[in-house]
Amino acid sequence: MPLTTYWLEHAWLGTHAEPGVALTVSTGGSAAGADGRITAVRTGVDAPPPGAVVLRGFTVPGLANAHSHAFHRALRGTVQVGSGTFWTWREVMYGVAQRLTPDSYFALARAVYAEMALAGITAVGEFHYLHHAPGGTPYGDPNAMGEALIAAAGEAGIRITLLDTAYLSAGFGTAPEHHQLRFSDGTADAWAERASALKDRDGVRIGAAIHSVRAVPAAQLSTVARWAAERRAPLHVHLSEQTAENEACHAAHGVTPTRLLADHGVLGPRTTGVHNTHMTDADIALVGSTSTGTCMCPTTERDLADGIGPAVALQKAGSPLSLGSDSHAVIDLLEEARAMELNERLRTHIRGHWTAAALLRAASADGHAALGWDDAGALETGALADFTTLALDSVRTAGPVPRLAPETAVFAASAADVRHVVVGGRTVVRDGAHVSVPDVPGALAAAIAALRG
Repeated sequence: MPLTTYWLEHAWLGTHAEPGVALTVSTGGSAAGADGRITAVRTGVDAPPPGAVVLRGFTVPGLANAHSHAFHRALRGTVQVGSGTFWTWREVMYGVAQRLTPDSYFALARAVYAEMALAGITAVGEFHYLHHAPGGTPYGDPNAMGEALIAAAGEAGIRITLLDTAYLSAGFGTAPEHHQLRFSDGTADAWAERASALKDRDGVRIGAAIHSVRAVPAAQLSTVARWAAERRAPLHVHLSEQTAENEACHAAHGVTPTRLLADHGVLGPRTTGVHNTHMTDADIALVGSTSTGTCMCPTTERDLADGIGPAVALQKAGSPLSLGSDSHAVIDLLEEARAMELNERLRTHIRGHWTAAALLRAASADGHAALGWDDAGALETGALADFTTLALDSVRTAGPVPRLAPETAVFAASAADVRHVVVGGRTVVRDGAHVSVPDVPGALAAAIAALRG
């Protein structure tokens, strides 16, 4: 297998910025996401070795976007007009969902995933519930929409964990509403049968998701959990995002959503709760004691006025933290990382809840683990050759000494500072440009314009 040497001017090796690092990388196969790996890491390399690819700036493991709804990217700007709540925002979202086809979803997702690559993201967890045609009729290929997302990620050059989502009801004991018929397979058993036709492949993992406790009847939660457990696949769930959901769960079952999930075998180390915003102390202890992960999506949580989740308490209880861009109000994992810290500062009036290294870990290694990519997220021998280089000489990052590159990356840099991205040993972004989607803004504009009613 061909080998390539990269000389990293500065690299994050898990705890600090190391100057002069040489990575030897196998280039993988021809398919996007093929498993090229880091075969050697040498430190103390003061100058680029002959023939090495020179990466000036600060190189970190590829970033993992652990929670995405690709079609929500079409809402950017539109849903920022006026006021409202999560529930009024949801009605606008339904309108976009109704207009998507497998072809138009592929075009939109390809552009969205290319935008993610430009932001240094090398793996995405796509929380996918838009399964069927309007009205709920299955496509000829019942997984046409999911396969469109997989193909889009492949063309954009990033890994995808397709979190195929069970979404069966509008609320506790309530049948799906008209807009939600596209989402529903009718029963968890029917969902499992359809999802079982999806297969892992190069650059692709298949996982499961429970949309929420309001969208999957309690008696059917264990079916989804068992499907994921049998495959040792990731299982994600929107959890306590809204106080209204908590209140409705109490009314229906007399317990919190977290307790309900625990009682039906959903929590555990391969499970990630998304948001985990409105939790009791008992909920936090339950999530932590089961090693259930927490995916925070701060830009969406503040855009939708959801609230600030108890991330510090959850992590102290034993819940690994990951990050997601969710509704894609912005696509910038560095912004998500700093927002988690800055939100906590606003809530507590105390600074410094996480180090820059801890926030980078949430955005990389722990995010990859939440998506089933345990061998990604580190610049070390044997790891997948997925990494991202940030400029240290932009108007945002110029000035600090190189040893402060982690702090500079988390608290000053943005997606605009990404210069080079490698996935599986293959270059996806070079000098700030996507190598296979040459006009990402144009692709986004065209795909979104095609969805306007």
